[in-house]
Amino acid sequence: MSEVKLVATTRSEFGKGAARRLRRADQIPAVLYGHGSDPLHVALPGHATMLAVKQANALFSIELDGTTTLAITKDVQRDVVKNTIEHVDLLIVTRGEKVTVDVQVAVVGESYPGTIHVFETQALSLEVEATHIPSEVQVSIEGLTGGSTITAGEITLPEGATLLSDPDLTVIAISVPHASAEDVAADAAAADLAASQSAASAAASETELGS
Repeated sequence: MSEVKLVATTRSEFGKGAARRLRRADQIPAVLYGHGSDPLHVALPGHATMLAVKQANALFSIELDGTTTLAITKDVQRDVVKNTIEHVDLLIVTRGEKVTVDVQVAVVGESYPGTIHVFETQALSLEVEATHIPSEVQVSIEGLTGGSTITAGEITLPEGATLLSDPDLTVIAISVPHASAEDVAADAAAADLAASQSAASAAASETELGS
């Protein structure tokens, strides 16, 4: 995954009022922490940060006072009404360091006709190198029949990744949808109507031929 470069500025004011002023200036309050260092309170460019955190497990390259620091997102606080970002927590990482992340599972292929796939869990916990965090883990369901399942341990992981989730955890199940009683009754009624119409048409044809 490529690094998302952001230029940060140091924050010296704190509290709700200061945070609101930052957001009005299209900046987002954030904190950088980790590796035993004191937390760094910074402001990030609003629009660029908003786009960056949409990427799963984005790797940030934060430039602050001429120094570049690598970090990953640990928490994003949002306004539940406006859906705007209020604060971002960033964990400092280094190249070669192993980190624990949750990675989304993505399905490829199609299961057997007439079946559907159901996610029992949508993410796996992995240990990966900090600068090689996958955005997703793909799993093929091509041709799988009803009753089939895929467990975490059966999924092929990206090179260098270690599975931390339970290997026996069911990730995807393939099932055959059962029609509801209403659907069955509607299908039966439609079939009866079609049969009666066919019989009426046949009778009409015989009458015409006999005339």
